[in-house]
Amino acid sequence: MSNESDELSRLRQQKDIRLALQQTGPAPLRAAVGARHKLVLGSYLLALIALGVLYYLLHYGVVVFRFSELVQRVTLGAIIVVLVLQTGRLFDAFLIGRIEDTATQYNLRRVLRLVTSVMLALVAVEVLFANWYTAVVSLGLITLIIGFALQTPITSFIGWIFILVRVPFRIGDRIRIGDTNGDVIDIGYLDTTLWEYGGALVSADDPSGRIVRFPNSNVLSSAIVNYSWPLFPFVWNEVKVNVAYQSDLKFVAGVMTQAAHAEITADDTARVALFRELLSATHIDQGDIHEHPVVSFSAKDNSWIEAGVRFLVTPRAASGARSRVLERILTGLNAAPDKAKVPQGDGR
Repeated sequence: MSNESDELSRLRQQKDIRLALQQTGPAPLRAAVGARHKLVLGSYLLALIALGVLYYLLHYGVVVFRFSELVQRVTLGAIIVVLVLQTGRLFDAFLIGRIEDTATQYNLRRVLRLVTSVMLALVAVEVLFANWYTAVVSLGLITLIIGFALQTPITSFIGWIFILVRVPFRIGDRIRIGDTNGDVIDIGYLDTTLWEYGGALVSADDPSGRIVRFPNSNVLSSAIVNYSWPLFPFVWNEVKVNVAYQSDLKFVAGVMTQAAHAEITADDTARVALFRELLSATHIDQGDIHEHPVVSFSAKDNSWIEAGVRFLVTPRAASGARSRVLERILTGLNAAPDKAKVPQGDGR
């Protein structure tokens, strides 16, 4: 029974990882539509009925007054506006709102908001200009002027489209772009906002408390390091200590391995092992993928040996994990001073 359970768990993990490779693919749907959506949709329906009645009275001359033609055109525009808003709300409620992945929800809502805004702008132009030819020419000239004046924002908007299509990062990812490190908390049409970690104020991989914004155009010209790839949501962390040449290196390696093992769960080990299986069809050297801690030694300046242990950890837990592992290592080494000697200037 236990073997069957382990096999089912392994197959489930494999399915999850393969789905993670399709970061922009379809996601599971939710069943419920919130009461807030129902209330707004009901309000739109009532508004459509009221506007429809008013347009009917004006169109067929039941109500006639001095500005009835202008009011009729405005009423028709208002009907189209409500239809556009209602259609957008229906997409949000029955399609976007049912997607489980919050990052995908966020991106689709941004696209929906943009499309809705463009359609509303077109409706406004139609209401203001009775002659469509004049409206199109005017809009074309304005767009041309704005295009020359706002080249940088336009490039940033293209960068936003690049982020949506290529997905170099998503909401919640921990990234580095240029000299800035942070967690992505907002992806706007023109800029992206990070919750900074590290930086000039703190030495470890901890939040600095600062907000960093950069134009989306940067993604077109800067290297982006993403620490939150769904397929492999780990980074290798390393803790180093110095010991003398006379130390028992086998003992030191054992203490460091045991200290790092405490930070690794069985699920992490299984996920890495499965990741190695998936890499079997690629050109990546699987020998570089270790699910267990690895200890290495190197000589430094003829006076001591540097011992380092490398282990897997999730990016946001890196700083705390290093501190805990170092504390365990020092406790273990200090408990046996005859095997783990302190390095001195002459190498003893």
